[in-house]
Order: sequence, then C-alpha cells, then structure tokens
Amino acid sequence: MRFKTLVSLIIVALLVTVVYLVRIYTEGVDIGDRVVTIIIKKGDALSHIAQQLVDEGVVYSRTMLVYPARLMSLDRKLTPGRYDFTGENSCRSVLKKLESADFVRIKVTIPEGASLWEVAALVTEKLPLDSAAFVGLDDDTIFLSRHDIPGLEGFLFPETYFFAWGISEDEAAHEMIEMYSRMTESIWPDSIAGGMSRYDIVKLASIIEAETGLVDERDLVSSVYHNRLRKNMKLDADPTVIYGLRGLKRPLYTKDLRKDTPYNTYLHRGLPPTPINSPGLASIKAALYPAESEYLFFVANESGGHYFSRTNAEHNRAKQRVKDSLR
Repeated sequence: MRFKTLVSLIIVALLVTVVYLVRIYTEGVDIGDRVVTIIIKKGDALSHIAQQLVDEGVVYSRTMLVYPARLMSLDRKLTPGRYDFTGENSCRSVLKKLESADFVRIKVTIPEGASLWEVAALVTEKLPLDSAAFVGLDDDTIFLSRHDIPGLEGFLFPETYFFAWGISEDEAAHEMIEMYSRMTESIWPDSIAGGMSRYDIVKLASIIEAETGLVDERDLVSSVYHNRLRKNMKLDADPTVIYGLRGLKRPLYTKDLRKDTPYNTYLHRGLPPTPINSPGLASIKAALYPAESEYLFFVANESGGHYFSRTNAEHNRAKQRVKDSLR
C-alpha cells in the first residue's frame, strides 16, 4: 500500500513538474513596443545568449532555453547575426527564431555605375563595417585569387542585397562577386570580337555605364568605342578622366584633360587599367554586342541623350548645336 502511494506521489510530482516546465517553455512574456537586440557572434555560447535574454526580460527561464536547445543540437549551430525581439516572446518562440536563423537583414542597394569607393560608402553606411577595410580588399591578393578576379572594381554587381547584421567586409564583397558570376555566367560567347578578354569587356561596359543611362543608346555608345579601338584612336572618355582624379564634385574642365593619370584616355590609348565602376548587365551586353555603325564621336544633347557623328567636322557641328541651344 505504501509503495503504491509513493509511486502515485512520484507520478503526480512528475506530472506537475512537466506541466510547470511546459508552461514556462510556452508562456509568453510581453515586452510591448520595446525592441531588445541580441548580437550573436561566431563562437558565442548559447548559455551566454540565454542569460542575456533573461536579463533583458525577453523570457522567464534560462534553463528552459538551454536544455531544449541542447536536445535540438541548437547550442552547437547558432547562426551569427543580429536578432531583434519585441512584443510577446516565449522560450519556444525564441528557440524557433534562433533555429530558423531569423536574424535582421539589412537592405543595401548598389546602383549601376557605382565605383568601388561609392560601394564601400553605401555598405558601411548601413552596416557596422570599415570602409577602408572594404576598399583594402582590392589589394588583398589572397582574396582576389580565391575569387579569380584581378580586382574588385567592376565585379561588385549592382543589385539590392539583404546582408546579415554582423557580416564582415570580405563576406559582403563575396556576395556581390558571386552575384556578378551568377548574372553573367550565361552571356559569354566562345570568343569575343576584336580579341578582347572578358576583363576588357567589363572595362568597356563600365565606361558605357558612365556615359549613358538610356537603354537604347548603349549599343551605339559601345559602337563608338569599338570603332575607335579598332582604328587605334584614343577613347577620349570623360568618365575615365574623372575616375583617375578620384571623382569630381564639379564639371570636368579642359585643364583636367591634361592631367596625366593611367585613366586619362585623352592621353593614353586603349582601355583604362581597370573598370571605373560596376556596370549593370545591360551595359556588359552592349559592350559585347555593339551596334553596327561608323560613328566615332558623340556629345551629350539637350534632352539627356547624345548626338552621334562619323567625322570630327560633324562632331564639331554637333557640339556647336548644343552650345547654341544652351544659350
């Protein structure tokens, strides 16, 4: 009799304990509109994260986070990132959030034609990264070799990204380079006209990107540069000069065209040493497949497009036409 009573008491105690633990595990804590941010870094222990959540009032019990997490093997595979908690949370919902890696992703849009240092500024404006360290990857031979690229410029593909909070400079750059690879892998022909390399095409595409924002002009702009390269003429591309001067916040002056930098295509024949920005897919395709034309010159017109000319005399008349309209 006593044995049966003892067993019954143990069973009741176990049931009460289980109900109590389940209640703690599932019962939510409402922190209202307050946002609690927990940053998980690589190598952080779950016990440390659990204590932070308890201290911030997100959940009641550290134990009911740690032990279920161990059963789920979650304590060995925490995904680094920034996790925000607000409203009602329970140990169960917190573990579900951690298990699904539902961390904060930061939206960063890289526009077509952004240069390396402009990309660095956009990324570091939204994420706790170092701009100089990001740009410094352009000189990191190990990083570049791993991605099989000669430099960062031209390969940070323009796109909208959702980066994990806590991502490193090289991880952010890696995502952009991978996007470039995915977006361009199917466009390359077996051989490129004029004996140009893929890198040459990206260089030319970056100039086209800087010269015009009009989709229906890109192949014409491309034809001008292809024609000039074929005739061994200097490209005379203003955007390369501006890039060589590390960007300008004023109009390009005639004296700037006389400044000798490796990017001054008024002084040096051929393509610049590197791309001058990250071109979009349309500009890369335009560089690959120029329009058939005899144009050798173009000048910006009054409506946001360009006048294209075959001869220098035609080009001078077009420039005069633009000057007269501006008066």
